[in-house]
Amino acid sequence: MTLKWLTGLTVVSLAVTVVLALAVAPADAVQGDAYRLMYLHVPTAWLAYLAFFVTAVASALWLWPRTRSTTWDLLAGASAEVGVIFTGLTLVLGALWGRPVWGVWWEWDARLTTTAILFFLYLGYLALRRTGATADERGKRCAIAALIAFVDVPIVHFSVTWWQTLHQTGTVFNPEMDAEIHGSMAFTLVFSVAAFTLLYAYLVRLRLRVAELEEGLEDRALELAIAERVRTEQVVPV
Repeated sequence: MTLKWLTGLTVVSLAVTVVLALAVAPADAVQGDAYRLMYLHVPTAWLAYLAFFVTAVASALWLWPRTRSTTWDLLAGASAEVGVIFTGLTLVLGALWGRPVWGVWWEWDARLTTTAILFFLYLGYLALRRTGATADERGKRCAIAALIAFVDVPIVHFSVTWWQTLHQTGTVFNPEMDAEIHGSMAFTLVFSVAAFTLLYAYLVRLRLRVAELEEGLEDRALELAIAERVRTEQVVPV
């Protein structure tokens, strides 16, 4: 799928999501219209999981000698950047939902706390990618850091099961695997997750293209610097 088609499909699916969430799905019997934030909150949380999973897989493929490629390192970084954005949105949307439902913007709940830790872990990962080093050194230490940080993802997901928390258990993926949402509300939720997944694919593809261009510029600058150094050393002093 070309970037042009992906862009169009993403825009259309997000527009349909807005209509479904605001006009088609009914208000919740308990939470009223406040629950509609779920159609943003759940997809952003899902994309955080997806993005960091892709980062972990790409990092593992870079560490494996047979599959080592600069593309995997660049994909890991691009996906992590998008994941950090959606994790931040997850925290913000959760706070907006928590204020009318819990009565507070923030609570040191297990789900919220582990998600905040996840956010800062990958901020640290992105900072690590900016430190000076050769491409191989950067790739190795960032890949290891990504795999370590990913350990927090299942902790975030299962936190509502392992500990007693204010945060509700999964609406769909709960321990009983008994979906607690049906009808148009369920359809809207599934559609919103699909639409945001397309958004993730668009953002990662776009960021990867930029990263490849940046990598090419760095390689070109290095080649020019080496050529200039060689030319200077070859100049015979008068």
